[in-house]
Amino acid sequence: MKHVLLLTAVLLIAATAGAQDWEGDLLGMEAGSLHATLGVTYDSEYIWRGFKVFGSKSATHLVGDVDLFETGFGISAAGHYANGSGYVNWTRYDYTLYYQNGLFPDEPYATNFRVGWVMYDYPDMPSDFADLQEAHAVLSWPNILPIKGLCPTYVAAKMWPSKGGSYIGGAASGWFHIFMLDYGFTVQGLLPQMPEHLIRLHAELVYNDSVNPYGPRRKDREFSHALFGVATDLELGNNLTLTPAVYYQRALDTGLEWFNDGADELWASVGLKYSF
Repeated sequence: MKHVLLLTAVLLIAATAGAQDWEGDLLGMEAGSLHATLGVTYDSEYIWRGFKVFGSKSATHLVGDVDLFETGFGISAAGHYANGSGYVNWTRYDYTLYYQNGLFPDEPYATNFRVGWVMYDYPDMPSDFADLQEAHAVLSWPNILPIKGLCPTYVAAKMWPSKGGSYIGGAASGWFHIFMLDYGFTVQGLLPQMPEHLIRLHAELVYNDSVNPYGPRRKDREFSHALFGVATDLELGNNLTLTPAVYYQRALDTGLEWFNDGADELWASVGLKYSF
């Protein structure tokens, strides 16, 4: 169970960096129970797969996740909204089916994995204009490094347009290869009811196999960006968790730098989730 929880924490960080989704948290649930999480997150900017989605506008994300009786299978849905005018057509809903589990839990080569399928739906645009689909696999190795709490993860995500002949067309077809490293450590709590806090440091390097989800021109095949972040969870009681975070992204290719109108992005995030 601890390894599954660690995988969940890694997925939370990865999702926060990319889409502010929650993949589910099995902590404290009885075997065979149905578990759900609802959440809302505010981002001072919304960066998804390296791309600044709503320009300089902030964003609000609404998320729901259901773990299907601790079988490893789950479903989730997320909505991403710009806090301001000019981007209503780029409001996006993500619908995800996934399975996650772990292998060899007591070995140095213990492996946590997740496989999933995502539908990216733009409700204010025709389906043959911008809708995308994705299949992804996540592999995480919590015991492979000698430093406790240091965990490498690899993500392979294949993206393609939902319908042929779309505006984005072949520009959105290809792979993302994401190499992540996470480190968690505890510090003394700030409040009496929180004796300690888990601080999560996150870093990732992303190779973009020419995918441009905003089309119609393909990107170059190269390492597109590096991302660094720090986050913590504040347990508020009554199954409520507040998660503040700060992220910095550095574009490594000129195409992404042009799209984002700059190579450097720094943003803050705060999320609130309720589990039941």
